[in-house]
Amino acid sequence: MTAFYRFITHFIERLGGLTAYLGLILVINTALVVALRYAFNWAPIALQETMTYLHASLFMLGAAYTLKHDGHVRVDVFYQHFTPQKKALVNLLGTLFLLFPTCLFILFICFPYVESSWSMGERSIEGNGLPWLYLLKSLLLIQPILLMLQGLAEIIKNILILQGIHIETEDAHIEGGQL
Repeated sequence: MTAFYRFITHFIERLGGLTAYLGLILVINTALVVALRYAFNWAPIALQETMTYLHASLFMLGAAYTLKHDGHVRVDVFYQHFTPQKKALVNLLGTLFLLFPTCLFILFICFPYVESSWSMGERSIEGNGLPWLYLLKSLLLIQPILLMLQGLAEIIKNILILQGIHIETEDAHIEGGQL
């Protein structure tokens, strides 16, 4: 079980590291669009749409990494005072009853939308736009799958914490549920 946990967390960690470069590329692309617009009065549609693609990819692919590092917004008035075992139980139940149902709902709702986009090879409505709109829309399916994958790792981690089992992770040392 710990080997599977390590495999998932390693994959999400590497994906998060690669996703971080999208932010840098987005900043460079934005600066280029602004420079071209104001210096040469030229604003290529494809370059502008690239900003949308990069922005969406950054957030959609980075969500599981953020979950792995517990970076999502949390109102922890009570949670902050819980013991590590109580925190693990709350996280376990939250993953099972909130994260997974939400991700499954997103998959269920978005699958026909993405399938339709792929079947017609959907492209930008702008004449000089990017021809891969179906790839962008595919992120609607990739994000919940990645979140559920990291959610599975969180379930394993929290079960191990509840059992008092020691595991080493890349980002933290967990021993008996204490970070």
